[in-house]
Amino acid sequence: MAARGSKSAQQARTEAERARLHAARTSWHDGRIRRRVRDNTIAGILGGLIVAGAVASQFVHAQATAPEPTPTPTSTVAPTDAPAPEPTPVETPAE
Repeated sequence: MAARGSKSAQQARTEAERARLHAARTSWHDGRIRRRVRDNTIAGILGGLIVAGAVASQFVHAQATAPEPTPTPTSTVAPTDAPAPEPTPVETPAE
């Protein structure tokens, strides 16, 4: 067995510390990826619900409001047999 303070014992401790730090970074990174996926999923679902709610709101509003009134025919004045005015010739100055 290596003596305390020997180079191989120190090297083993350094490698163990590096492995521990690597595992911690990997775990932290994986946690961030899971959180992003979760947040994106929640945002997508909520966005879809908001769009569906807006469509449903517009549909209900269109059904609840009174429709536009239908046009009713109005009486018109009957045309008369008066002669149409004849155009009068206008003399244009010669150029």
